[in-house]
Amino acid sequence: MKCHIIRTVLSITATLILSGLIITSCGQRKTDKSIDTPTSGKIKVGIDDSYKLMMEAQFDLFTHFYKDAHFDTIYNAETNIINMFLKDSIETMVVSKQLTKKQMEDLRANLIVPTSTLIAHDAIAFILNKKNKTNQFLYDQIRDIFLGKIKNWNQIDSKSGLGSLKMIFDKNGSANVRYFKDKFQIKEFPSTFSAAESNDQVISYIEKNKNAIGIISVNWISDPQDSISHNFLQRTQVAGVTAFEGSTGSDTYYKPYQAYIVDQSYPFTREVYFINRQTYNGLGLGLASFIAGEKGQTVILRSGMVPAAAPVRVIELKK
Repeated sequence: MKCHIIRTVLSITATLILSGLIITSCGQRKTDKSIDTPTSGKIKVGIDDSYKLMMEAQFDLFTHFYKDAHFDTIYNAETNIINMFLKDSIETMVVSKQLTKKQMEDLRANLIVPTSTLIAHDAIAFILNKKNKTNQFLYDQIRDIFLGKIKNWNQIDSKSGLGSLKMIFDKNGSANVRYFKDKFQIKEFPSTFSAAESNDQVISYIEKNKNAIGIISVNWISDPQDSISHNFLQRTQVAGVTAFEGSTGSDTYYKPYQAYIVDQSYPFTREVYFINRQTYNGLGLGLASFIAGEKGQTVILRSGMVPAAAPVRVIELKK
């Protein structure tokens, strides 16, 4: 009888110990994941190169208010950033596209439900050498350059004297590449296109080559307080483009200014998203809320993009 009682006690004790270990283990996992909070800790953030300047300003401002927050930033082409996000190499990312339905399903199968926050409206600018006098394009001319139908400047302006046309984009796999492939439904760019290794190199190339057109986000050309952006405005120029297919020289040419991004008079615009895969209230949520809030949206306004939360006002001028 005593042996039976002892065995029972030992069995109960073992069960309690095992249960305690399981609870402790679960609690430990939660504690490990909760090392970062909305305003402290450290996370990895992947950022498409197009938004480097804007996000650097966001990090500077966020950490000014929250000293215990730290960000391990990875700037790369959009394709690489999304792949890292899907493989759990980074917790958050800033890109100009939503995840696909298949990507969302794969994440949910692993109990990850990412949240996507619209933070800005962006535009892709065409930049030119400062001495290039052919600085306005019809929408159809831009389209035909991407389709390979226009390869020489005299097809745009018979008086240009510039010879063969060259298009330069930031790097393979970038958001700029994907945008125009989707826009004009093409698989590969024509032989007149080539890739640099960064947005800085695009700007430098355009500065030295009169016959080239550079493809770049307005984030890189619009912030007067940023040394790179401000210097760019002194070295190159931004092309104007008509608003729609079939337009003619009698129509208005628009540059990627904020007003024309808002009303979509400038034809090459896109949205920018902050996507977070953290399943708890961590630093990813805190950063997303900050960027979508008043302070973060002010940074976006200064960067030349249009804040997602910005109200659009129509002012009537009375005679």
